[in-house]
Amino acid sequence: MMKGFRIDRNDGRIYAMGMTAVSGGVHFSFPSRGETCAVILYRKGAKSPRGRIEFPVNARTGDVWSMTVLGDFSGLEYVYEVDGQQVPDPYGRKFTGMQRWGSLARLDRQVRTPVDTEGKAYDWEDDILPCIPYDQCVIYHIHTRGFTKHASSGLEGDSRGTFKGVAEKIPYLKDLGITTVEMMPPVEFEELIIPERVDGSPFAAEKPDGKLNYWGYTGGYYFAPKCAYSSGPVREPEREFKDMVKALHRAGLELVLELFFDGKEAPSYVLDVVRFWAQEYHVDGVRLVGYAPVKLLGEDPYLSRLKLLAPGWDGVEPGQVKHLAEYNDGFMMDMRSFLKGDEDQLNRLVYHIRHNPGQVGVVNYMANTNGFTLMDMVSYDTKHNEANGEENRDGTDYNQSWNCGVEGPSRKKRIMQMRRKQIRNALLMLFLSQGTPLLMMGDEFGRTKKGNNNSYCQDNDISWLNWGLLNSNSSIHEFVKHVIQFRKEHSVFHMEKEPALMDYRSVGLPDVSYHGLKTWCPMFDRFLRQLGILYCGKYGKKPDGREDDYFYVAFNMHWEPHEFALPNLPKDYKWHTAFNTDQDQVNGMYPGGSEPVLENQKSIMIMARTIVVLMGKEVPAQKKASRGKAAGKGERKEEEADDTVRGNDTVYREPQAGGLQPSPGAGQDTGALQS
Repeated sequence: MMKGFRIDRNDGRIYAMGMTAVSGGVHFSFPSRGETCAVILYRKGAKSPRGRIEFPVNARTGDVWSMTVLGDFSGLEYVYEVDGQQVPDPYGRKFTGMQRWGSLARLDRQVRTPVDTEGKAYDWEDDILPCIPYDQCVIYHIHTRGFTKHASSGLEGDSRGTFKGVAEKIPYLKDLGITTVEMMPPVEFEELIIPERVDGSPFAAEKPDGKLNYWGYTGGYYFAPKCAYSSGPVREPEREFKDMVKALHRAGLELVLELFFDGKEAPSYVLDVVRFWAQEYHVDGVRLVGYAPVKLLGEDPYLSRLKLLAPGWDGVEPGQVKHLAEYNDGFMMDMRSFLKGDEDQLNRLVYHIRHNPGQVGVVNYMANTNGFTLMDMVSYDTKHNEANGEENRDGTDYNQSWNCGVEGPSRKKRIMQMRRKQIRNALLMLFLSQGTPLLMMGDEFGRTKKGNNNSYCQDNDISWLNWGLLNSNSSIHEFVKHVIQFRKEHSVFHMEKEPALMDYRSVGLPDVSYHGLKTWCPMFDRFLRQLGILYCGKYGKKPDGREDDYFYVAFNMHWEPHEFALPNLPKDYKWHTAFNTDQDQVNGMYPGGSEPVLENQKSIMIMARTIVVLMGKEVPAQKKASRGKAAGKGERKEEEADDTVRGNDTVYREPQAGGLQPSPGAGQDTGALQS
């Protein structure tokens, strides 16, 4: 036994895994299948150990070694020794030598855990989780470092790329309309990539190849926030992460963090990790990446109200509260395919727009970590991953993208207009679908990764968010803000349960119905790319409690215009235009209260590759009275020119098909523009 320390053999209490401060010392609990186990203590920064404390033979229960050691642990760090091999504590809450991002100096240093005997309690100040239902969530996906590391972020150098930097951007997130932040893995992981030993070689690679694991989808120390994501000369990642969570909650925002598991971890360990982040750090949810025991987690009573996101939940009992959610690429790939005009996509369109099971949520996105950004989706046909150093072999070749006629950046007006239009189309498909929408950071102002669809190793301008684009692509940002607010104001686009396609309230219309070029006659032939969807406002409520408006959403992803017949509205209601993605001069949208009334209430010409959202609004009583009086006097009721104003309603004339010049090669799926 080390001098100054003794094992308390009378302590029979059960402790959590890892290190726990007790009166007069520390308790250690360590899971290991080794035949012998010990704690190795070091002075802070010392290369040689100060001493070794071996677990007694009778301190083992199953594969868990436990002992309480009394003594002065001030200034000490520890690792475990298993059958002569030293290993870090898998339950450690902090590790030395990880302060600097990508530092080569730590290659020669041992990863150790500081012994904390003070056990200072963090003051959460009555922190309350917002508990926002999935149907009201708008998720914003960030990388802690990349979100604010760029000089254009406007933050002080010490705050950039940190948990503190995320907290300082809360006003921006609130202004955008975000409710929930999803954070790529914030746990302590080794970002230095050490190449694996080549099969047959007797030599193992000992030095990194110059690449960094920027994303963090790798094994790590799951109980510790990443030290390099904290700020200040004295790094306190635990406190800074909690400060960030508390600030988010005060602003009414949630935090969902990502945890990556490779399937080699014991299910009980994964359960401990998820429970720990929920209890210790007050996170609102966890997205499970890789391989995790979803049934164990999904049915755990401690996690029954925590948001859990995974690719699927088949065979899992969802519980009383809707806390589980599907999270996969299905929506993105199918909707991108429809967006660029592929055949036989209408059935996939109606499935994803409606899909919202009663007991399990659905997270939808048009772009995410893997694959192209929203801007690159409309700017590149093929990946451009040369900067990764793998001769462009890495990353998926299945991007479902269309460059609108030119590969990469372009200054041609026609190309840029089409790209902006396709982005507006993509955003409407995302935010008008029933599931929970997710926006990848920077997509709200045209972020590009220069065609790189696998930027896992790019810790530079390719991955960092350039906030300067907020000015140069302000039209995209304005559109995103407006469509998020529009979604929040109209619950027919985010119902609590999946639309039934039935008139279950006996109001004369089903909640949602599908239409073709003729009303009530949807057609799903594989060659068609047109669909109308009618939303009955009586199945939704506005924020003030009034019934929602009627909506008709017309999709035309064909490269030619088509005339859509319009469903009849109740008496004294008229169709107004809320969105028309073809109208670049107004950024494809009309702010609330300024939606122009359609001149022709029977049909509308939808231009090529366009989405139009019509709002059925009741004509105000004073207007009805004045119009009836005018008609009684025999006054002319025909409409005036395009800019005629009826009270607050501007008469809107749709462009005619004769003015359209089809692109050369129209009729092919690519529909490539020629300049």
